[in-house]
Amino acid sequence: MSEIALKRVYETPSPKDGCRILVDRLWPQGLSKEEAHLDEWNKDLAPSSDLRKWFHHEPELWKDFSEKYVQELHESNLGKDFLEQHKDQEKITLLYAAKDEEHCHPIILKRYLESL
Repeated sequence: MSEIALKRVYETPSPKDGCRILVDRLWPQGLSKEEAHLDEWNKDLAPSSDLRKWFHHEPELWKDFSEKYVQELHESNLGKDFLEQHKDQEKITLLYAAKDEEHCHPIILKRYLESL
């Protein structure tokens, strides 16, 4: 299995990032596609629009959000498909724009992918 890392998309890209994949449903504000240095933008791995709007980065909703997001991932089977598509990658860096690095969906996504 590939090593999976997390990084804010606004941080300086590095060759050590490996395959850089944006996992947000919305494009990061103030960032050009050239500046992002993406290999892929995978909106489907992000929480649904309804779940994202419900959560609205409220830390007190984190536990419920985590459970609902894992449920979405489990029901969609996108995690297994994603890992299969990227099985030859040595390292995958999941990129996100959220300022709150403790309560953002890529933390849940990384844990979920590593559990598969």
